[in-house]
Amino acid sequence: MKVKLFISLLLLLLGTSFLNADTQTRFENSNFTLSDTQEHYNYNRSRLRVDYQQENYFATLIGDVLNYYGIDSPLIAVADTPLAIKSRQKEYENGSLYAKVHRLYGGYEDEDNRIVLGLQNITMGVGRLWNPTNIFNPRYTYALEPDETLPVLALSYTRHLSSTSDISLIASQKNDLTYKYALRYKSFTEYGDIAFNTILSEQTTMLGYELESNLADTGIEVRSEGAYVNAKIKQISSSEERELYQAILGADYGFVNGLNLTLEALYSSNAFNQREILLNSDSEIFSNLSDSQLYVGGVLSYPLNIFLNLSVSYIESFITHKSHFVSPNVTYTLNDFNSFSLGALIQDGDAKNILYFNYTLSF
Repeated sequence: MKVKLFISLLLLLLGTSFLNADTQTRFENSNFTLSDTQEHYNYNRSRLRVDYQQENYFATLIGDVLNYYGIDSPLIAVADTPLAIKSRQKEYENGSLYAKVHRLYGGYEDEDNRIVLGLQNITMGVGRLWNPTNIFNPRYTYALEPDETLPVLALSYTRHLSSTSDISLIASQKNDLTYKYALRYKSFTEYGDIAFNTILSEQTTMLGYELESNLADTGIEVRSEGAYVNAKIKQISSSEERELYQAILGADYGFVNGLNLTLEALYSSNAFNQREILLNSDSEIFSNLSDSQLYVGGVLSYPLNIFLNLSVSYIESFITHKSHFVSPNVTYTLNDFNSFSLGALIQDGDAKNILYFNYTLSF
């Protein structure tokens, strides 16, 4: 009944926005050829995005068709929503194919209010590598595409209290039909931006903060984000409540020659072993379950010219578990519609090192 109510409200909202609406359509195809020490395979994603705008009403649909070739069916993360957003996977010789809804939402926005209903991305946090406060759409730092976050079925409302502050309310329905709620207050001051977040569900309580500011006239942007989390953690035959404190400290600086440097550190009060992490792979705070208490990372990027860009990401873990992760990348942008990338994902432990080539076409 709750799911039907969500769908009915969304369809009503979309129907309103579609009436005499301006339409923008974009198609993008990303093809990855990947290689590790054991196998070679191909991953292709075709994405259609349709945006509607009519006065203060808007709606967005993003749909994907994904194909894996050369490997068995991969372990695919499932969005924690009550809606079946993914089609049945079609297996064929040496590959698999399926379709999914990546985003589907509609809403209304004016000078003082913004309301969005549907499968959407909830943005929280100021971290570039880690976002301990975001347990809606966590970023996957070590993934091939870190920003490809799963959608949540939510109703979000933002009220602009003034030109320097706003407040947001979020209600998200999960796969088990329970709800997750969030309250966020953000203020823009002369010294920087500050926000306070609260997230509540049956399994989790999170209290967090965000800070972002320029360091005097140096051109350095500094930021911090922290979270206190109390959550139910699964054990082999039971579950227990655990408290966790996490915080990041980071900085960005752009040099006059175009070189950009991002530095960030993540501290966690607890470290989790691999058994606990695997047992809680479907947990709301899975992205917060780290196997080390301290991580330090950086991203360095440099445009050789208007077509060629070089970048490298590096992450080192300390204290509890020592390891490192390196991801170099070179991207050639032919024009507004075609780009080519060559890169690698190299890390310690049981994870496979991956070399990849990506071609992206869009129009």
